[in-house]
Amino acid sequence: MRQTLTAAKAFTTTLTVPTRDPVEIVNLTDQIQSLAEMREIVRGFVLVHSLHTTTGLCLNEFQEALLHDIKAFLARLAPRDGGYRHNDPAFSDDTRNNAASHLGAITLGQTLQIPIEQGTLVLGTWQRILFCELDGPQTRRVYVQVMGV
Repeated sequence: MRQTLTAAKAFTTTLTVPTRDPVEIVNLTDQIQSLAEMREIVRGFVLVHSLHTTTGLCLNEFQEALLHDIKAFLARLAPRDGGYRHNDPAFSDDTRNNAASHLGAITLGQTLQIPIEQGTLVLGTWQRILFCELDGPQTRRVYVQVMGV
């Protein structure tokens, strides 16, 4: 059996995500899918990585009621007034009082990997790539690496 080897390709870019609210969920799916480099990949994957410790990424449905529920869940899990050492000047030099944002980011994680087939993200019917701002408003950066053949 004869096999043809195809050279692997890798492309990187950094997306800028401006946020307006202290806690905000932004759908990045279309922005990532529309990267020109995606069309060059027959089979591969995209790595999406937040460059911040107070943001997270997840795959989920982008539906208004669910977005509310995600925010409420994170607020219950790590309440803003949780008495954290990170927010206490006796223990930390951080002045943003954002320990809850760091803890929420730990829960969500900072990196996703999604398969690509024939230049298209392989996602379930309702799955979307969600960027979760937990300490806004700020201008954020998301590193995207597209790899495959």
